[in-house]
Amino acid sequence: MESACYSMILAIVRHGYADTVMNAARKEGARGGTVLNARGTGGADVSKFLGVTIEPEREIILILARSDLRKAILEAIYEAAGLHTEGNGLAVSLPVEDVIGLSGRVPPAPNPES
Repeated sequence: MESACYSMILAIVRHGYADTVMNAARKEGARGGTVLNARGTGGADVSKFLGVTIEPEREIILILARSDLRKAILEAIYEAAGLHTEGNGLAVSLPVEDVIGLSGRVPPAPNPES
């Protein structure tokens, strides 16, 4: 199976913590990201059951990064805005097989076969 040169990192955090995520990711080599406003869907039932108030407003941060930077970026996001912080976030990554439209300033990803 061919290894992907890039990874898509998705971080989901409480509203207002996208900058925290991006600052941490940039320190580990991320070039930028896209922030989407989102809303959680399980809040009402969970908050009644557990007796806690759950804020449904979330931000999703999408970061396309070289695969060799993925682990460091994920760890930085966890430290800055993970579930153990007020950011109450989580992050996942997915392999990206093909990318079209990157500008020339993005360094090429290393060849996984070398």
